[in-house]
Amino acid sequence: MSNENAELTVAEAAEVAALFGAAGKIAIVAGASSGVGVSIARALAGAGAAVTLAVRDCEAGRRVAAEIADATGAAAPAVEHIDLLSLASVRAFAARWGDRPLDLLINNAGLMGPPRTITIDGFESQMAVNFFAPLLLSELLVPNLAAAAPSRVVMVSSGSHHSAELRLDDLNYDSRDYDKFEAYGHAKLCANLLAVEFSIQHAGEGIVMNAATPGGVMTNLGRHVTFADAVALGWINEDGTLPQGAMKTPDQGAASPLWAALAPAAAEGGVYVEDCAIAPIWAPPTPPGWAVTRQSLDPQAASGLWSAAWPLVESAGLEQ
Repeated sequence: MSNENAELTVAEAAEVAALFGAAGKIAIVAGASSGVGVSIARALAGAGAAVTLAVRDCEAGRRVAAEIADATGAAAPAVEHIDLLSLASVRAFAARWGDRPLDLLINNAGLMGPPRTITIDGFESQMAVNFFAPLLLSELLVPNLAAAAPSRVVMVSSGSHHSAELRLDDLNYDSRDYDKFEAYGHAKLCANLLAVEFSIQHAGEGIVMNAATPGGVMTNLGRHVTFADAVALGWINEDGTLPQGAMKTPDQGAASPLWAALAPAAAEGGVYVEDCAIAPIWAPPTPPGWAVTRQSLDPQAASGLWSAAWPLVESAGLEQ
């Protein structure tokens, strides 16, 4: 293990930000009104970054910004509205950002396990929040990221990507049965592949993207998950105990996304980070859900996904 991540497997966000430094960086953290996103934003602000919270609920975002200022002594983060269920909202956010440079874009906002719903743009909601909206936002902000290069984008992913196989022919579950947790895993698999293809396309501009899993963290991301769901998925035992040990705190969960954003070892992009290290390729006897599937890093699959997905978002949200 290199010195960059020695003893960081159970690190907290502030440790990672302090180790690699974020002073003077300009950062956007999407989904920073609760959970892991708050911890990411707090650690960056505490390390000297200028942070903008991109949130759906601006009132909650302003409360978080004030709490971050109180906790760190840094300036309160800016708060900007974005609704990832609407690509018009994504476009409006990027337009308001204007021509300001951007060092770090953390696509942290997530949606897990709701009933099948279709957004105003025609996308299945988990794909919209976890993949399509971050794809569009990241592309719209490429000029800003290039202005601050070398710069990075992070897709906050999940070990649930193990539960899915890529289906380019039906990204929105229009013609196949919808399983809410397989759909979550599929969206996160797509997020992993986006990191691969985005890095290929933009590395020449000094911009790369990585995916990172926070690990198991108890946040309101699980608001659609019932106790019976969690038992069936093997996330908890029937007596309520955890089969794989204690869950991480939000500050511990934020450490790996920050490592993906700041660590020199992840500077080439297109990697999947777990426990503050580049994850190995999954193989038995490692339990599914740990390490990263080979499919997640397949450049051919990543290129195919881009070709299927980009035409769907390129003109979406322009007339709403």
